[in-house]
Amino acid sequence: MSRGRPRRVVILGSTGSIGRQALEVVDAHPGEFTVVGLAAARDTATLARQAARHSVGHLAVADTDAARGLAGELDAEVLDGPDAATELAALDADLVVNGITGAVGLRPTLAALAARTPVALANKESLIVGGALVTAAADAAGGRQDYLIPVDSEHSALAQAARAGRRDEVARMVLTASGGPFRGRDADALDGVTPAEALAHPTWEMGPLVTVNSATLMNKGLELIEAHELFDTPFASLDVVVHPQSVVHSMVEFVDGSTIAQLSPPDMRLPIQLAMAWPDRLPHAFTSCDWTRAQQLTFEPVDREVFACLAIAEAAGRRGGSYPAVMNAANEVAVEAFLAERLGFPQIARVVEAVVDAWDAENPSPPHGIDDVVAADDWARRTATTHACSVVGR
Repeated sequence: MSRGRPRRVVILGSTGSIGRQALEVVDAHPGEFTVVGLAAARDTATLARQAARHSVGHLAVADTDAARGLAGELDAEVLDGPDAATELAALDADLVVNGITGAVGLRPTLAALAARTPVALANKESLIVGGALVTAAADAAGGRQDYLIPVDSEHSALAQAARAGRRDEVARMVLTASGGPFRGRDADALDGVTPAEALAHPTWEMGPLVTVNSATLMNKGLELIEAHELFDTPFASLDVVVHPQSVVHSMVEFVDGSTIAQLSPPDMRLPIQLAMAWPDRLPHAFTSCDWTRAQQLTFEPVDREVFACLAIAEAAGRRGGSYPAVMNAANEVAVEAFLAERLGFPQIARVVEAVVDAWDAENPSPPHGIDDVVAADDWARRTATTHACSVVGR
């Protein structure tokens, strides 16, 4: 990466999994990056250590109470409150890494794009909830290919594989799924699974929401919508296949029948590093495949009946408008209830489906701005909470 000066980076969600690994990338490349801003929800102890280590001048903390006293500890500007990360995302920078979890990441994504700052996007909910709003903002900034840089390993793989041909030569994009901890189980075997079992992912280390979404395969449904938005690809040209080893991260099939796949060990530092240097590659391998070792790569079809969340998410994506936002909000509420042991694992899909069906009765129109998206999100959260309580009460 030759820029003549370090790339100035803002990292949102710096105390989470993506944020911590993004800082590992910074540490691995002295002189390539300067961290100018960090944002966290409430873990100010970790944030303070990160800021001190990297001499960061601008911080944001969502929890106002947690932010108290932080400014006195560090020589840095400290923003606080629910809009703090959004303000930080508009900072003068070369890249914003959005590692925030959940729909709250939408406003910071839009703020960065409004400032014409490329976004390394790990917050898939920005595209699920914001959809056309985010892609329109990226196109206005200079084009989604340059301003929306995928961090998810699957979409990073698609972006890399797509380089093998022209856009009009792409016939199909195939996302791979590990299958999660419950791969191969039938519906009856999922009735009594616990949060601890759902959080025991076989190949990846992620936050609780993403890990449960991987167990239900909702994560793969969200990624289908994300791929649709990122690459402007119709759902008919998108597919999912189970690949338990998590070495093939996704594949692009071209019109002549050739398929190009991207392979690497399941280590998020690899796609994070590529996103932070995009479109260049940095000469540092955190890990790589050992092709001298005997191993197998296998692929299986998805059981869409047992893992209904995938079909629910894809259907919401095909309907467009506010449906993905409603579906995503309902899922976040249902997953929270499951993790709190107020809802069974199979009931996650039932609550989400019930909320999406109820949205039909609201006669929704496509969102015209972020206020419409927020209104749909709020409605879905209230409705999902009611449905989750009714399921428990049966």
